[in-house]
Amino acid sequence: MVTVGLIIAGLLGILHLVIAYLEMFAKPEAQANAFDMKMAFVKQPEAQVALKNQGIYNAALGLLFLLGFVMFAGHAQIIFYELLSLFVILVGLYGGATVTKKIYLIQALPGAITLLLLFL
Repeated sequence: MVTVGLIIAGLLGILHLVIAYLEMFAKPEAQANAFDMKMAFVKQPEAQVALKNQGIYNAALGLLFLLGFVMFAGHAQIIFYELLSLFVILVGLYGGATVTKKIYLIQALPGAITLLLLFL
């Protein structure tokens, strides 16, 4: 199950890179749709700056998930991915409670599945 957990961890990294792309480079229409935000809000320059700033964090998280495959091996790699997965769960729970409920499904659930598979 650990191997499956590692594969899911890689997919979680790719997911966060996609989220970062949406936050940093997507058109406001796509951002409003993806994050359940009103178009009038998303088009505000301040909202764009905030989304891009948030995108940097998701890009870094996605890169960390992918770099973990070359930076760590064995038990250290498992611990690394367990910690990152726990972080994703916590952020996903907060985002689901404060932004949109679909973050529970898109972010928190994959993080929880990854963590569970790594523990098995």
